[in-house]
Amino acid sequence: MKWLLVIALAACGTKHEPVVHQIEIRGMQYVPAALVVHVGDTVVWTNRDVLPHTVTSAEFDSQAMQAKAEWSYRITRTGELPYRCTFHPTMFGKLIAE
Repeated sequence: MKWLLVIALAACGTKHEPVVHQIEIRGMQYVPAALVVHVGDTVVWTNRDVLPHTVTSAEFDSQAMQAKAEWSYRITRTGELPYRCTFHPTMFGKLIAE
């Protein structure tokens, strides 16, 4: 009977404590380009380039980030969240929210 309780507790899962993730914008890239996150986590992008960049998706937009600027976004849903820089069309990144 004790094993049923263990299985039931495991099926409920554990509560995820929110984490702050860092993404650097450097060399005209998002580093890392793909990141697994969880609902409730916060992602902070830091622009290490001398040029301005954006972090833009269908759900969020940092607007222009100058050199050394930071911008953050709290994850509110599961799924893939692709984003890009509106100034530089070759810059792409993706959050995979679980």
